[in-house]
Amino acid sequence: MSPKNTICLWYDGSALEAAQFYAATFPDSAVRAVHRAPGDYPAGKEGDVLTVEFTVLGIPCLGLNGGPGVPHTDAFSFQVATDDQAETDRLWHAILDHGGQASACGWCKDKWGLSWQITPRALIKAISDPNPAAAKRAFTAMMDMTKIDIALIEAARRG
Repeated sequence: MSPKNTICLWYDGSALEAAQFYAATFPDSAVRAVHRAPGDYPAGKEGDVLTVEFTVLGIPCLGLNGGPGVPHTDAFSFQVATDDQAETDRLWHAILDHGGQASACGWCKDKWGLSWQITPRALIKAISDPNPAAAKRAFTAMMDMTKIDIALIEAARRG
């Protein structure tokens, strides 16, 4: 049974490559189905990959090879909660080492322009600390980071 809601992500001919990368990189992710165009369309020909059904961390997605002119923006991102520095580093570097680019505060973009927030659970806990001074110190430390460093966040939180 198909899900009631699916995230549709637009690609310029690389939906299958992107879905395969996500499936190989993130747990609970898989390529579910590949659908080929039954006829020519503005961005491709009959037989080309038109859509790819896949999951990313259990979230159902549909990759649509819709053609050029509709880039991804920072208005949409996947926020991935990580459990430790090793997982944070692994996912961060998987994206960057596969043609992505770093941004600020744990954000990065994959080679297709899709934004990711690689967010340690420790960061969320620190910036929502009931002690406002501790939360502010952790938040200030985060603002100077690209990839999140849990040890520095925890040190800032402690003061």
